[in-house]
Amino acid sequence: MSDSNTLYNNIGLEYNSTRQADPYIAERLFQFLSPKTNQLYLDMGCGTGNYTIALANKGLNFYGVEPSKKMLNTAKSQNQEINWLIGQAEQIPADGNMFDGCIATLTIHHWTDIEKAFKELYRVLKGNGKIVFFTSTPEQMQGYWINYYFPKTLKDAIKQMPSFETIKNAATNAGFVIRATEKYFVKDNLKDCFLYVGKNRPELYFDETIRKGISSFSVLSNIEEVNSGLSSLYKDIKTGEFKGIQSKFDNDSGDYLFIIAEKEK
Repeated sequence: MSDSNTLYNNIGLEYNSTRQADPYIAERLFQFLSPKTNQLYLDMGCGTGNYTIALANKGLNFYGVEPSKKMLNTAKSQNQEINWLIGQAEQIPADGNMFDGCIATLTIHHWTDIEKAFKELYRVLKGNGKIVFFTSTPEQMQGYWINYYFPKTLKDAIKQMPSFETIKNAATNAGFVIRATEKYFVKDNLKDCFLYVGKNRPELYFDETIRKGISSFSVLSNIEEVNSGLSSLYKDIKTGEFKGIQSKFDNDSGDYLFIIAEKEK
């Protein structure tokens, strides 16, 4: 787990320009949350607020909580009506039984204490309140072809990720029940340029702006491996070797995962 405040303060403005809310992901978050317009919802680890705003634009009332002041300032500049709060999953600045539901997109791996975080989420959610996570598991990440070109970067990124069993156990211990999961396979029109955005569009990794918006490249990687990996990738695309390497990583595990948990009364 990492200090997400420091990490995302270092990423800077590129994050917001490349990490737009993807319409498909936003719609799945909405459907899994099954929200009502007169209720109150939380986006835990909201970043620059792109998914918070996307769901608020559907008529929902949202609070966005984020440890990075830099990220939160960007969120505030995009929408003044949402309640934006500095905070972290282990210490949420909200009253008990305040929220009817919660979303958490690509944030759980930055939590410093997953058990404590789930207890906090249990505290602030009302009975039967849902949490909809969008994350990736270590098993899924091991199936990314970018492991071939950037092995140390991916190894370090995978170390951060809690397994599904770890998430399930922490959720259960806090009083939640996992109600459903759904695999997500990266689509060619993906708007949110997170780590595996280039699954079928490898040329995207040559864009420095996109890499700067991905924490694995902007924080965890070293310049020597990135340059070497990009050089090899460029050569393999040109010679046609890339398709063979990519095919070796084909799998049906999904690239990311929606996890829907519900607070038991």
